[in-house]
Amino acid sequence: MYQIKNSKELANVIEYTNLNNTATEAEMKEFLERAKEFDFRAVVINPTFVPLAKEALKDTNIKVVTVIGFPLGFESTESKIGEAKAAIEEGADELDMVVNLSYVKDKKYDKIKEEVSKVKKILGDKILKVIIETQALEDSEKAEVSKAIEDAGADYIKTSTGFVTAPTIYETVNDINIVQRYAPSIKIKVSSGADTYKIANQILTAGADTIGTTNGYQIVKDYRNLRENTQVTPKPITFSDDE
Repeated sequence: MYQIKNSKELANVIEYTNLNNTATEAEMKEFLERAKEFDFRAVVINPTFVPLAKEALKDTNIKVVTVIGFPLGFESTESKIGEAKAAIEEGADELDMVVNLSYVKDKKYDKIKEEVSKVKKILGDKILKVIIETQALEDSEKAEVSKAIEDAGADYIKTSTGFVTAPTIYETVNDINIVQRYAPSIKIKVSSGADTYKIANQILTAGADTIGTTNGYQIVKDYRNLRENTQVTPKPITFSDDE
């Protein structure tokens, strides 16, 4: 069973996310400063802010992750390849790419495999996570697309863009179980629904490797306050006169 030992360990499995398409540069700078406070595994941001993030985080271990084909995944493979090249040139460390859900619904798993493989080739040893939007899929589709993505050489399956209705914890655990069964070698990133430490801990215990959440700062802060800032005043020991 997964057990979090301290706030640093918790932050190291959270990808602190800000994909707000109306975020200003000032708001993004503030977000990046919060990220540095807890040294998250990564920040996930829109491509526009990749250079800003690379500069702001240059003296940290925090990875800069951006998205391609986001949030619908309908772009052509050539467009996604172009986005991937541009993101890497700007300094992105990892990419989260949305799968073409039409291909999933039409059972065109060979096309999915081909697309993922081509994008991964562009990245080389950089990490590629493929978003499958589990809330839009049947369990059988989750199984088949997971196999295709693993076969294509992707590093992670990511459950959601975060732009859909959040699943229940039971649905999330089911999704993790499906991926682990049908794509056992791939890592899992859960995104959407992990808004509290309690839920985040349940997701990690269920087998997720990392969590993407806009609420990462508050989750780690709450955990730290609960587990590391608790101070107990010892009760004084007294003895009676006849002892």
